[in-house]
Amino acid sequence: MPISIGHDQKSRSSQPCIHNIIDYTSINLTTSSPLSINRPPHHATITNPKQRKIYHFQSWLANMTLSIVPALSLFSFLLLLLPLLFTITNAATFDIRNQCSYTVWAAAVPGGGKQLDPQQTWTISANPGTTGARIWGRTGCTFDGNGRGSCKTGDCGGLLECQAYGQPPNTLAEYALKQFSDLDFFDISLVDGFNIPMEFSPTSGGCTRGITCNANINGECPAELKATDGCNNPCTVFKTDEYCCNSGSCAPTNYSKFFKDRCPDAYSYPKDDNTSTFTCPSGANYKVVFCP
Repeated sequence: MPISIGHDQKSRSSQPCIHNIIDYTSINLTTSSPLSINRPPHHATITNPKQRKIYHFQSWLANMTLSIVPALSLFSFLLLLLPLLFTITNAATFDIRNQCSYTVWAAAVPGGGKQLDPQQTWTISANPGTTGARIWGRTGCTFDGNGRGSCKTGDCGGLLECQAYGQPPNTLAEYALKQFSDLDFFDISLVDGFNIPMEFSPTSGGCTRGITCNANINGECPAELKATDGCNNPCTVFKTDEYCCNSGSCAPTNYSKFFKDRCPDAYSYPKDDNTSTFTCPSGANYKVVFCP
């Protein structure tokens, strides 16, 4: 797979992506003249005509400099803003909708989190160049007024607004924007198990191929993988290289085939790239639907 969107178990991190942000408020727009002009005191009397002409020329040059430099500074400031404005206007939007009959606490890194009652939608955005991004749903959550609590599945450190990836089992929508050949890469992954049926599809950019994982995996989950409100991936349960692929070399197993048979377009184990990674031209927007 040409990009990193989180399937290699040993490369996973609980830390969110942190982007460098330019502090434009720190730029000083009130710039004084860079020239050192020697003026006589205002009370001095200049009698020599040649000196008087030189003085008037110096005064004119100083006033012009003081007028031009702030304008140049503002122009430079606007040039610095252009890349930021371009990035903002070209950000991809993700409409996250809950079509389940129960409440889902949507989560996203980057993005945060939000409680979605049935038929509610939450819209987030991500800038071109974003990688390692995830959207998922949490179930069985309780939070206090400060946004602290816990969830039975997909919990992200006890926070309503997630700053790190969720705990398995959770169905994942993963993406990386504007990568090789100006393509977005996206997938649904069951490498962290399954908790909620999901659709992940583009909604613009002439891209129509979406992904759906809508099987009854929780109801049919093998006994050894069962979890509260979810179905674990075997790596979570057994923690061996056969299932986790920590060595970088692994093959399908009976457990991965269980997931693949039910959701053929989704990742079933870390090296399931060929049938599970999808692309769209950069600039597309997307939707994630719980219980499509």
